Parts: sequence; C-alpha cells; structure tokens
Amino acid sequence: MINPLDGLDFGLGAWQWGDRFYWGYGQGYSEADLRAAFEASLAAGITLVDTAEVYGQGQSERFLGRFAREAGQPVVIATKFMPFPWRLSKGALKNALRASLDRLGLPSVDLYQMHWPFPPVPVETWMEAMADEVQSGRIRAVGVSNYNLDQTRRAYTALKQRGLPLASNQVPYSLLDRTIEKNGLLALCRELGVRVIAYSPLAQGLLTDKYSPAHPPPGLRGARYGRQVAKIEPLINLLRQLGEQHDGKSPTQVALNWTMCKGTLPIPGAKNMAQARQNAGALGWRLTAEDVARLDAASDRIA
Repeated sequence: MINPLDGLDFGLGAWQWGDRFYWGYGQGYSEADLRAAFEASLAAGITLVDTAEVYGQGQSERFLGRFAREAGQPVVIATKFMPFPWRLSKGALKNALRASLDRLGLPSVDLYQMHWPFPPVPVETWMEAMADEVQSGRIRAVGVSNYNLDQTRRAYTALKQRGLPLASNQVPYSLLDRTIEKNGLLALCRELGVRVIAYSPLAQGLLTDKYSPAHPPPGLRGARYGRQVAKIEPLINLLRQLGEQHDGKSPTQVALNWTMCKGTLPIPGAKNMAQARQNAGALGWRLTAEDVARLDAASDRIA
C-alpha cells in the first residue's frame, strides 16, 4: 500500500478556512483570500492540504473541495473524523466519512485521520472501522492525530493485523512545543515508519515575528498566548539572525525549516496569498546542523 504522504515534506493547513469563532473568518479575510492562498501554495509545489469535518463546521472541507476541483492538477487531501463521545460505533465513522466526502465532492480521500483519541470507544474499534473503509475504497490511507505513545502503538498494531500501515500521526510540534521529542513519540514514529505531521508549526503565529507585548495576537489567541510574546523574544532574535545568514529568510521560514530538519512534515495555515508565499519560502534550502542545535538550545531555555 502506497502512503500518499511519500515524497511530500510540506503541506497547507486549512483550520482557518471558514472558522469564525477562533480565527475570525469573514473579519479581515474572505473566500477569495483563501482561494489565493491555495493557488499560491500549489504554485510553490505544495500539494498536500489538511482539513477536518469540524473546521468551520464543515466549511473548510467545502472550500477545499471546490478549490481542488477547479485547480486542474492533483491535490493530496487529508481530512479527519472527530470521535465525539456520542459516536459509539463503527457506523458513526462510516456516516461521518460519507458526509465529509459529500462536502469535498470526492468519491474517496487520500488520508483519513482520527482527530483525537477521545474515549469511550477503544482505539482498536476505530482502526477496524478505518480498515473497513480502506477495503471499501473510500480512503487510501489511515492516520491519527494527537495520539500518545501507547495509542500510536495500539493503532499501528491493530492496522497491521489487517495488513495495513499507519500512515501518520498529526501532532503539535514547533520550537515552542517539543513534547514529542521529549517523550519519545517522535522516535517511536520513526521506528514504526509513521510520518509525523506537525500542526501549529508556527505556534499559532507566535513564531512569525508579527506580534509584540504591545500588539499581541487578536481574539482568543491573544488571551491564550499573549503573555508568551515577551518571553520568546530571544528565540525570535535568533530566528532573525539565522535568517539573515540564509539569504534573508524570515523568522517564519527559519522556524518551518527547523521542523523539516527534525524529520516532520509541517502544515502551517494560510489565510491569504501573502501568508502562503511566506510559508513556501521555507522550501528549497536547509539549516545547518549547527543552526538546528542553536535553535534547540534557545528553545530549551524558554521551556
């Protein structure tokens, strides 16, 4: 079975697409902006787009499906199933997948992921449901998201019993959140051949050098992360410094390149063309081992 992520080292996250509550869709960016971000990403060679049924209450999938149909070139599409506590059977996943495919306008999806490992349904039950859908032809590959070491092993083992690989585990990973390095999950995924998809690789904008204590992130992000802006200034300074040493790369581009140097597949979000082009500037060059070590040390000092 071919992993649709093979050969890919970068993607586009679509959490912001249609999300009014957290990201403020419709207040500063529109569908036209999202389309421009999508097209700029494709032009840069970024063909993986990650969405979920809950992003924008399904609007993200609708946008992505429409943009992909009109693109006229292959797009690798990943979406997710949310195992809400009231979804108690394999049939719930089948129905949710059907609804996602309807919104995407597709007969099948490249990568279908468990969004969270919520109880009460066991990991094995959901992997059985995923394997059934691979067999049906509605999904090409199975992934998980936010799974810890034990849950990842269980998912891998359950799929292996059906003759299938676990394609990916999508987890938060950035210079401000290196949990998967510290707890062994990154090493386990390498051992098992599971691709690590890094979401929030820019720590929801904190590593972009856009914010300051006087101008924290807006809305809920400001309430959640605003106090960190002053604390991370030494790291931002180092990102600037290293960027200058690599032909004027931005802190955003250095931070994203670092995640790739660690062997992960980052999926930064983009709400407009400028953000998509900025993200794409992380491609086509590489930090040195010394650069990575300096960033690791600066990150550790903050933690």
